[in-house]
Amino acid sequence: MSDEEKFLKAIEKLRNSENKRNFDQTVDLIVNLKEFDLRKNAFNIFIQLPNKIKNKRVAGFLEKKSSLVDTIKKEDFLKFKEKKEIKKLVKKYDFFIANAKLMPAVATNFGRILGPAGKMPSPQLGILPSEDDKIIEEILKKINSSVRVVVKEPSIKVGVAKESLTNEQIMQNAIRIYNKILDSLPRKKDNIRNVKIKLTMDKPVVTEI
Repeated sequence: MSDEEKFLKAIEKLRNSENKRNFDQTVDLIVNLKEFDLRKNAFNIFIQLPNKIKNKRVAGFLEKKSSLVDTIKKEDFLKFKEKKEIKKLVKKYDFFIANAKLMPAVATNFGRILGPAGKMPSPQLGILPSEDDKIIEEILKKINSSVRVVVKEPSIKVGVAKESLTNEQIMQNAIRIYNKILDSLPRKKDNIRNVKIKLTMDKPVVTEI
């Protein structure tokens, strides 16, 4: 049985659960690691998915106001002198983008909170060469179809899809994330203890991968 078939089998088992909810639950992928040294091998990767999970709340540190994203201009930075104001900002948005010219000022003014929260604009996905609408639209499209996997402990948990997607679409997203994680592990499958998927309000199902 292929990895794709194993994921589909686990997804079908999730669907058959009697614990139905009246909201669109998130499908989480859980990859439990073994014999993995977090100090030497921790990784932080963005993964583009074939099927969008949801529209993320995005704010931009930009030189001029944009009609595409909530904008924080350089002259607005003074409003966020207090740490509590930056924390409010971090809670309000899932993702931040920035004009490359403003990144030194963004790092100085917001880095101490955005960094630890994992929301600092990055070269991988978030720093813009210009504020052209097409460039902003393209980066928003990528953000809304991507997930970030940050390994800080020997159990990786990441939302791969919404329950409302088809089994095939959920599988496509799950297998893309699983394969990217696998590629990032020094000993590949030998670093994986087990792989599970679960719904927000349900018990995990082992994929037998």
